[in-house]
Amino acid sequence: MQRCALAVLFGLVIEGHAIAQDAGAADPAPPCSQDAYKQFDFWLGTWEVSTPNGAVAGTNEITSEENGCLILETWTSTSGGTGQSYNYYNPASEKWRQVWISTGFIIDYEGGLTESGSMKLEGEITYIASKLQADFTGEWSLNEDGTVTQHFEQYDAEKDEWTVWFTGIYTKIETDQP
Repeated sequence: MQRCALAVLFGLVIEGHAIAQDAGAADPAPPCSQDAYKQFDFWLGTWEVSTPNGAVAGTNEITSEENGCLILETWTSTSGGTGQSYNYYNPASEKWRQVWISTGFIIDYEGGLTESGSMKLEGEITYIASKLQADFTGEWSLNEDGTVTQHFEQYDAEKDEWTVWFTGIYTKIETDQP
């Protein structure tokens, strides 16, 4: 009887170990694959950016990097100016953050999706040469025709009002890449 009980106990231990191994063998979801990390994907692509009056302002390439954990922006204006931003979803704060760097200014802001589905970020702009800082907002909206409208505003403390800093209409540039 004792041998039988030991055999059953040994069998249960082996079976439990096999179940634990099978559970551990299941592939966990890759980092940054949850829906929250995809909220800004409507901005991905290679774009021609125009002002509301139709003048071309430049091109912007928006790519997904680091297995979907980072969105990288690479801007080139028609006058040759450049800039880049890192955009990422922070799971601790549950907010999107963008840090933009160019030779003229730094923008650092965070936020998320609005009820209408646009991405809205709020924070500060710092002008490098003057060290002037101001409150700043950016909002990206996917339009029905597939374009994206990007709208920036800066707070003017002297006038106690928000002023439009830049509005761009993004139109996808067709590329041969998939």
